[in-house]
Parts: sequence; C-alpha cells; structure tokens
Amino acid sequence: MNLMPMVLTGAAVGGGIALLTRELLRPQPALAAALQRTEQSSLTALPEPDLDRDEVWGRWLLARLGRLPGVRIPAQNLALLGQGPGRFMLLKTALAALGLLCPVLVSIPWILAGISLPFYVPALFGLLVAGLLWITPDLSVRDQAKRAREEFAHAMSAYLELVALKRASDAGPTTALEKAAEVGRGWPFVYVQGALLRARLEKIPPWQALTDLRDEYDLPVLGDIAEIMRGSSTDGAAVYKQLRSRSAALNPELLAAQAAEANAASEKMTAPGALLAVQVMLLMAFPAVIRMLTT
Repeated sequence: MNLMPMVLTGAAVGGGIALLTRELLRPQPALAAALQRTEQSSLTALPEPDLDRDEVWGRWLLARLGRLPGVRIPAQNLALLGQGPGRFMLLKTALAALGLLCPVLVSIPWILAGISLPFYVPALFGLLVAGLLWITPDLSVRDQAKRAREEFAHAMSAYLELVALKRASDAGPTTALEKAAEVGRGWPFVYVQGALLRARLEKIPPWQALTDLRDEYDLPVLGDIAEIMRGSSTDGAAVYKQLRSRSAALNPELLAAQAAEANAASEKMTAPGALLAVQVMLLMAFPAVIRMLTT
C-alpha cells in the first residue's frame, strides 16, 4: 500500500492546525509601530522597514486576490494589533488551501473500506471546509482587536485619574497629558505617548493628536479625553471634575461589559457538550452503517 498520500495529507493538516493554533494564541498587540513613533526625532518620514518573507509573499497574494469579491482586509484591526496585511492574507490562503485538501483525508477510510464516493461529495465538502477556514483569521483578528480595545479602555481609566491629578496640581493641559502618559509602561500608554510626541513635533494641540489616534484605531475612549481636555484652557477646576466623573462612569461600563461577556461564554459551553454527544452517537452508528453498505 502506498502511504505517501496519507503522509503528505497528514503533514498538510498538521501544518494548518499549527498555523491556526499560533493565530488563535497570538499574544497582546505588538509595540513596534508605537515604539517607532516614540523614537522618531524629526518630521521626516522614516523609510519602510525590511519586510520578512511571510509579509512579502502575503502582499504578493494580496495584490492579486485583493480585488476579488469577498476578500476584505481588516486594516484597522491589524494596525491596532501590529500585524501586517500580507501575513494575514498568507494565513487566509494557507488555511483555505488546507480546507481543499481535507476531502483527501476524509476519503481515505472509505477507500480503504472499498467504498467509492461520488466525486462531488468530497468536492463540496472541501469547498465548505475551505470557506470556513478562509474566514477563521477574520474572526480571530476581530476577537483579538476587541480584547485589545477592552485592555486599552482599562488603561485609559487609570490615565483619566492621572490626568485629573496633574491638572489639579496646576499643570498645564499639555503637561498634564504628557506627564500622565509617562507613568504607564503598557502598550496603551506607549500609543498615547507616541501620539503626544507627534503633536509636539507637528505643533498641533495634543487633544487633536488623541482624536487622530482614536480615528486611526477606533478607540472611542480617547475621544472623551480629547473633548474634555479641549476645554481645559478655560476652566481647570471644571475639567478636573469632568475627568473624575468620566473615570468613575467608565469603570462600571467596563465591569458590565466583562459580566456580559462572561455570561455569553457560559452559555456557549453547552455547545461543546452537545457536539460531544453527537460524536459519540455517530461513532456508535458507524460500524452498523459500514456493515449495511458492504453487504
């Protein structure tokens, strides 16, 4: 018996599972883009850094498949996570190709049992699996970006308190924003530091830079900070109260969102149990079905 097709199929499936696992377990957003902004010392545009092999091949695929219907790149979420569109496109294509190979693996037990299947059965099954694997990276990036925005909102709750304290100590609006951002060391504070540094270099108001950062990465909480600080030059006491009030209102909102997410996760736990019961029933019925088909 020639085992080479089975070995190649198993290797392809294992590689696809490894890629999918790495994508789903990707750590917190990368800081390369934000650190590059904080290290920028002039307004001159920096040259684009050298791209790795995966990004180069992914951009090659994106240039040829990007115009097809149904091909959508979540550029805003990828930018927030520090991921390149080329690597994202390469992963989608690799998983879709893996899905097309799945019918070969599924057909092997039937071929060994001497049962011939119509050609359209594995073809339709392969297209279905390929479609599901094609959208898997989109769902993964969406979930990662959602968690990143939640983490950013938690960090901005502390940032609001720090800005309020700096403003209460008679610090200027720009100084209060910059000094408060220097306290934090997490990636949300690094993003804010980069935006404030750009505002200083480009001679624009810091709240305008925060608004641009909000629009670039879809971070609504930054819009609240920018609007509050926009009026900080007229009445410091009122701004202090607004900052403390917004911080006090933000914490319950975040806790309520976490509670809702926990309840939704608890409800989803019933699906794996039902799927396991179905699999057990199929395993019990498989010998009888094979016996009926072979006699």
